[in-house]
Amino acid sequence: MSVQVEMLEKNMAKLTIDVPADEFEKAITRAYNKNKGQISIPGFRKGKVPQVLVEKMYGPAIFYEEAANYVMPEAYEKAAEESKLDIVSRPAIDVTQMEKGKDFIFTAEVAVKPEVTLGEYKGIEVEKTQIEVTDEEVDAEIKKTQEQNSREITVDRPAENGDTVVIDYAGTIDGNAFDGGSDKGHSLVLGSNTFIPGFEDQLIGATADSDVEVHVTFPEDYHAKDLAGKEAVFACHVHEVKTKEYPEIDDEFAQDVSEFDTLAEYKEDVKKHITERKENQAKAEKQQKVMDKVIENATMDIPDAMVDTQAANMVEEYAQRLSYQGLSMDQYFKFTGMNAETLKEQLKPQALKNIQSRLVLEAVIAAENIEVSDEEFDKEIEKMASMYQMEVDKVKELLGDAEKENIKNDLAAQKAVEFVTDAAVEK
Repeated sequence: MSVQVEMLEKNMAKLTIDVPADEFEKAITRAYNKNKGQISIPGFRKGKVPQVLVEKMYGPAIFYEEAANYVMPEAYEKAAEESKLDIVSRPAIDVTQMEKGKDFIFTAEVAVKPEVTLGEYKGIEVEKTQIEVTDEEVDAEIKKTQEQNSREITVDRPAENGDTVVIDYAGTIDGNAFDGGSDKGHSLVLGSNTFIPGFEDQLIGATADSDVEVHVTFPEDYHAKDLAGKEAVFACHVHEVKTKEYPEIDDEFAQDVSEFDTLAEYKEDVKKHITERKENQAKAEKQQKVMDKVIENATMDIPDAMVDTQAANMVEEYAQRLSYQGLSMDQYFKFTGMNAETLKEQLKPQALKNIQSRLVLEAVIAAENIEVSDEEFDKEIEKMASMYQMEVDKVKELLGDAEKENIKNDLAAQKAVEFVTDAAVEK
């Protein structure tokens, strides 16, 4: 096998890969052996028709496509390695010669990692973020905890907005029941707007063990097209009216929900945690602003094929995350009305930004000789072990050389982010 490399514009390259005729012939024979059991010619038993006769009957190209699929992956991998190029995209393949008795020749157009020329990356000016925590924010946080510690109680009074009513309902349109229009023992929070507009309002004032007839009109844009815009009547029976009972926010409340004895101490701790959260948020925002400026100041010519490959990888990662939630991409596309191509196009701006960030950080790492010490690497492995509840040695054992290198690269990139952020000037 031989390979010729031609450098193209915008960091693209074309590899012309020549596979010797005898190797292609072996691949053709392999394709014949795989398929001969399905070939039937009068005078021969299935699977016993000679290859030469099959090619004579159906033409020599009958096995070309499958033979090419056998040859190309390995040939491309060898050619990519031999080229010494830093390839950053999937190859665009084009077959230029495929004929019995001749070399099999194909081309692979690939993106090559672009060079980065850093502009100003130290002393970037960013606006300083003022951290302030108000009493209202502290009170709102405490009210969330109060909500979490509330309990639901049954009340003997008319239902009010915010109450929960337990109901049976049966809906009809022109006197006829419809799919999904009935349920028993359903708990509905009045004012939650989970039902058709107007439904919940008509249950305000209802009491336990009462019947209410609810009249509504389905919205014109209702998801079930056969119901959209139609008037419906729901016969509802109210079983219970429930409301939430909240604990008093006092010293006793503080003792129940925290490690503190007084409400004042608890409030101070809540304020401290809100402050830390805001500081972390401000730090992340500062890092992003600095990185945006560093990218803007840098020069790099990123090939479209590199962005396309990154976006395709992001689609695959998204599909994997969905699978962890028990969803398939087909289901996701059905819900959203998208397809793989439209999703990839939607992800391309973020794919470009990810590439720019990575390339710029690699340039900063090289410019500043940033390295990751063994201690820093070990500390990261300890974090991973703690996260997965595994022994440190077991984690190290499971990680291959490539995974370890990726971890070190990620750590170096984070150090580069911290370097340019620390060097920034707040104004």
